Amino acid sequence: MISADIIFTIVLLPLTASIIAGLFRQSIGDKGAMGVTTTGVIMSALLSLYTFYHMAFKENAQPGFTEYLYTWISTGDFSVNFGVMVDKLTATMLLVVTSVSACVHVYSIGYMAHDPHRARFFSYLSLFTFTMLALVTAPNLLQMFLGWEGVGLASYLLIGFWFKKPSANAAAMKAFIVNRVADLGLLLAIFTVFLTMGSLEYTDIFAQVNALHTEYFSFLGFDIHLLSLIAILLFIGAMGKSAQLGFHTWLPDAMEGPTPVSALIHAATMVTAGVFLVARMSPLFEFAPSILEIVTWVGGLTAIFAATIGMTQHDIKRVIAYSTCSQLGYMFFACGIGAYPAAIFHLTTHAFFKALLFLGAGSVIHGVSDEQDMRKMGGLKFALPVTYFIMLIGSLALMGIPPFAGFFSKDLILESAFMSHTTSGLWMYGLGTAAAFMTAFYSARVFYLTFYGKNRGDEEVYKHAHESGLVMLAPMFVLVLGAIFSGWALHEMGTLDWWQGAIFIADYHTGLEHAHHIAWQWKYLPLAIVGLGGLFGTIFYLWKTDLPVKVSSSLGLIYTFVYRKWMVDELYNGIFVCGVKYLAHKFHKVGDVLIIDGILVNGVAKITNLSGIVMRRFQTGYIFHYAFAVVLGMCALLTWLVF
Repeated sequence: MISADIIFTIVLLPLTASIIAGLFRQSIGDKGAMGVTTTGVIMSALLSLYTFYHMAFKENAQPGFTEYLYTWISTGDFSVNFGVMVDKLTATMLLVVTSVSACVHVYSIGYMAHDPHRARFFSYLSLFTFTMLALVTAPNLLQMFLGWEGVGLASYLLIGFWFKKPSANAAAMKAFIVNRVADLGLLLAIFTVFLTMGSLEYTDIFAQVNALHTEYFSFLGFDIHLLSLIAILLFIGAMGKSAQLGFHTWLPDAMEGPTPVSALIHAATMVTAGVFLVARMSPLFEFAPSILEIVTWVGGLTAIFAATIGMTQHDIKRVIAYSTCSQLGYMFFACGIGAYPAAIFHLTTHAFFKALLFLGAGSVIHGVSDEQDMRKMGGLKFALPVTYFIMLIGSLALMGIPPFAGFFSKDLILESAFMSHTTSGLWMYGLGTAAAFMTAFYSARVFYLTFYGKNRGDEEVYKHAHESGLVMLAPMFVLVLGAIFSGWALHEMGTLDWWQGAIFIADYHTGLEHAHHIAWQWKYLPLAIVGLGGLFGTIFYLWKTDLPVKVSSSLGLIYTFVYRKWMVDELYNGIFVCGVKYLAHKFHKVGDVLIIDGILVNGVAKITNLSGIVMRRFQTGYIFHYAFAVVLGMCALLTWLVF
């Protein structure tokens, strides 16, 4: 029987461990800090597995519940309770977050073995896990926002962990600032919800959406649909956390953090928060169809945009990062067409194989003396045989090759898009299939450049390339099981009935319901396209290795444009960074130098000095001068009194 005490324990164990490791690291040492935090997260993972089993698989599964611990804020008519909301969506996220986090904690013991600040690192890791757990268990928008901002803070600390590297500091600042911009939308959504509904509790919001779905209000002469406004503001917040097109620029730069951080942020936690938020608020989004259309197109364009960049990058971690961005696009366009169960199903399977790929990449980097450029790798198949096997499983799952996990969830999204029988749904099927081709291509590219061919790097490094230790390999084998079996074991997650009310889909969204009726040719076309992408990757990077240079040279500016990430960073730098610097310079010159310094500060001093000079001329010591001044004063006074 699941109780609120178990959920509170799951959430608070990582926080307690983080505080102990952070405040008492000098007393317990690095090993003590690693032991406390790792044990705390593993216990949370085991309790989360127990919770998920009871709510998902046990006969007569326990229904969801909401329970409050205490009154958090009470002022006037406004009251917010601190508690937990537990349903199948919460249980799924608990399992995903804690299981991946536990694997990352164990892996980090080996990966960070020689870092002098291990205790601080593990404290940050556990803090990150706590804030994510607080986010997914929140029963109201305000408590969710607390976890939301906590995740942003913890990610800033982890990305910039190696703070002596200027690039790490810049990446941490970039992630923090980009997310703060998007979070303004989420804040405005929360304000609007409270202003119009009088409550921030999920249950109260969902109970009112049906009555409010016809409500409009006037603003600057425009009639605005209330629920559509709330939905678009929520989605702006989700776009920032989940690195959708326009807010994606922070995600690849986050690779400056240690590899375990990349696995934790990019696989199952921070980047999936936006998808979770949209799914959690599905009862509201379903009454804002115009906004769901925007969600659909943003997701589809992100999927294809990030996939094109992933085909050109040379840093092994950046390729996987853009892959994450692309897969998040799949999840969002699934939400946009009303296939929320398919989106969360893909979120779950993706967490396992993407964490596996990041940790596998970390094992490669660890084995070749911190080299990340794939152009300086090659021929590592025999030097790192276990990592080779692990990366093979992760790549096949990412490509969506059956029977690996990605096949079940990604294809369900594409089938739902096709069977939605809408123009945008058919477009998403096409874009998703094209992105699947690119995914297969760059997955093959990473695999062959890393493990096949001749060594292209430092010969001395290649001679000393070595397999990772057991403490790093063991958690990856746990993720291997998830990458192989989670799609098959959790396939019922892709149906609406399985969620028992945790997700709402309106009657006009029928794509998911009819997905299993899709004609066989449309069902297996994406798989054939994936096979074609893998074949092209094999031809380019295993059989005809001179082709990539020839093709990239022939494409010229197009290749450069894609390699430079569609010049989005340059565009933002020109508009926002340089624009802000220009305004700051002008404000400094006009505001500080001219007005404040020149007029208010130095101007007053000059006027005072000038007044003193003028007044000294009247201080002559002659009595007739003073008598003349008195007469003038009396004349002036009489004139003022008369007129």
